[in-house]
Amino acid sequence: MAEIHDQFDTILILDFGSQYSHLITRRCREHQVYAELLPCTTKLDELNFKPKGVILSGSPYSVYHPDSPHVDPAVFDLGVPILGICYGLQEMAWNLKGEVTQSDHREYGFAQLQIKRGIEGTSTGVDALFEGLGDEMQVWMSHGDQLAAMPQDFHVVGLTNTAPFAAIAHNSKPFYGIQFHPEVTHSPRGKEVIGRFIVNICKCRTDWTMSGFIDKEIERIREICGPTGRVIGAVSGGVDSTVAAKLMHTAIGDRFHAIMVDNGVLRLNEATKVNTMLNKDLGVNLTVVDASSLFLSRLEGVEDPEQKRKIIGNTFINIFEEEAAKIEAMAEEEEEEGGTQEGKEKKGKVEWLLQGTLYPDVIESISFKGPSATIKTHHNVGGLLKDMKLKLIEPLRELFKDEVRSLGRLLGIPAPLVNRHPFPGPGLAIRILGPVTREQVKILQLADEIYIEEIRRAGLYDEISQAFAVLLPVKAVGVMGDARTYEQVIALRAVQSEDFMTADWYVFPADVLRRISSRITNEVKGINRVTYDISSKPPATVEWL
Repeated sequence: MAEIHDQFDTILILDFGSQYSHLITRRCREHQVYAELLPCTTKLDELNFKPKGVILSGSPYSVYHPDSPHVDPAVFDLGVPILGICYGLQEMAWNLKGEVTQSDHREYGFAQLQIKRGIEGTSTGVDALFEGLGDEMQVWMSHGDQLAAMPQDFHVVGLTNTAPFAAIAHNSKPFYGIQFHPEVTHSPRGKEVIGRFIVNICKCRTDWTMSGFIDKEIERIREICGPTGRVIGAVSGGVDSTVAAKLMHTAIGDRFHAIMVDNGVLRLNEATKVNTMLNKDLGVNLTVVDASSLFLSRLEGVEDPEQKRKIIGNTFINIFEEEAAKIEAMAEEEEEEGGTQEGKEKKGKVEWLLQGTLYPDVIESISFKGPSATIKTHHNVGGLLKDMKLKLIEPLRELFKDEVRSLGRLLGIPAPLVNRHPFPGPGLAIRILGPVTREQVKILQLADEIYIEEIRRAGLYDEISQAFAVLLPVKAVGVMGDARTYEQVIALRAVQSEDFMTADWYVFPADVLRRISSRITNEVKGINRVTYDISSKPPATVEWL
């Protein structure tokens, strides 16, 4: 079966725990080169592919500390180009017998990189990594350690006033190290540096596009499912599950059965809206299952967000397996009624569960033994039953959000659906801080509906990457008319983001916030106070739970 690495040249990025590692992945893909992020502890002999090049990320660690993470030394014998960024540069030097020491001062901020010409007799140097980029450039530094001595057979190709070895290159091998961070926007020409490495040095094909991905992924899906196999899939109305459902329907037609589970924690009237959208507008075979009472009973009294995710993920699987059995039984009845004449296609068993898992979900849910830690469990990748009977199929697993939206447009999904803000799989259960009840869900549904309605009315919806309301587990004193109230608090959240790995809070016009607050406190019984969350990611996450 063809895997993504068989179809596209791949840059392997080894993550040492830097907050910027995912940005390296994005910058590669912006050059239309497929890149994959794996933990620095990855053993090269366990890979099922050979990358065209390797990038070593930054890290909050120091290479000389006993507990610091280190790369598999075999990477330097892989026979492919390597680029070390910040800690990655120091890790390369540490492995190749250079010297790394603590700097006299931490260097954090802008610096001017002076680019040096390559040395005579070398096959690498400035003409490879900094080709056509001039004699100097502004870069962004973030380090407390630096090289004190280069490894043997390396030479300097860039320096700053405080970092004499700010960029180095091997005399004969395609090994490069840079002390600055080219992946951040503060390094204006950093994307070009990454491009020089992955395209000019690694010789990667620039064919990672969603138009190319569609055909290859449809072919892969058909190969996985065979000519008769059936797939069921969870849809929520969000862009991820909608695009995944449309892609699967395009690949195998009515052998794909979309299932929307009304788990009691959806947005207001969401089941009805999604049913119309998928069945009528997109032609996808959809069944809506009302399991709200079951979910809410299992969530009763549960406050811990991780427990909520696991309960919802496990209950989803229980219901999907029941629905799969029903579909198989119906298929058998149809076969019996239709006879077994030669050439008649068998209906097939339901073996697969489609999920709209995205790459940021995967990154945030993996706990590395080395430098990184799990932020939270996404129910798509970490909250499922270990013994579930259905096998997962996740066609969007390697994609970022903007790539999914591009894919959706190519599949003919209308713009209002493609541009819809994300909605978490566990739904409003993780936007209710505290126990989940029907009454609490109703309060949050009404507040969220008003919030989104006013954002759309103000023409701001497409400027915002995600907006939602959160019901807080506190009460506040208020005054309505001449009476004292003691009611709950709603927090509003709105962010702008490229990929949801980082995000900034959205700056609303004051009159819009005033109107939203007024409507919620007047129209939603039980709420007397509205707050606005002005936290960025990091240090906060987009969702509260």
